[in-house]
Amino acid sequence: MTYEPVPDQVATRSFFHALQPLLRRLNTDRTISSGKVGVLRHIAEHGPATTSELATVVQVSPQAISLAARELERLGFVVRVPDVSDRRRIWIEITDAGRRKLAHESSAGHDWLDRAITERLTPEERTTLEAVIPILRKLGAEASVD
Repeated sequence: MTYEPVPDQVATRSFFHALQPLLRRLNTDRTISSGKVGVLRHIAEHGPATTSELATVVQVSPQAISLAARELERLGFVVRVPDVSDRRRIWIEITDAGRRKLAHESSAGHDWLDRAITERLTPEERTTLEAVIPILRKLGAEASVD
């Protein structure tokens, strides 16, 4: 007996396989992991956070966040600041260097994508792509944890 995927699964798999090379190419110019970028982005957008909060947001273990925070601190992108009312609590704050790094990492791949869209797609295909963006945002919003 062979497994035949249902039509929705075929679309899901096709979508996933179409996205993989794009994501790979967009991340080629990154110099830190997407998890570390996620940590920097969360702190930049929401302010200082504890490692427990970051572990939940980035969806990794507390140990992995501790390692990532130490690495980001070593690179000068974050600082650890003790809570003034509870010395056991440590806040992770982004530095100016961290904000610059986040901006660089966030724009990695954008130039390539801009060129690819302009050079490889017809005007009709660009219009279709623009029409799909709200749908992709809807999927992304449902996947987001922060």
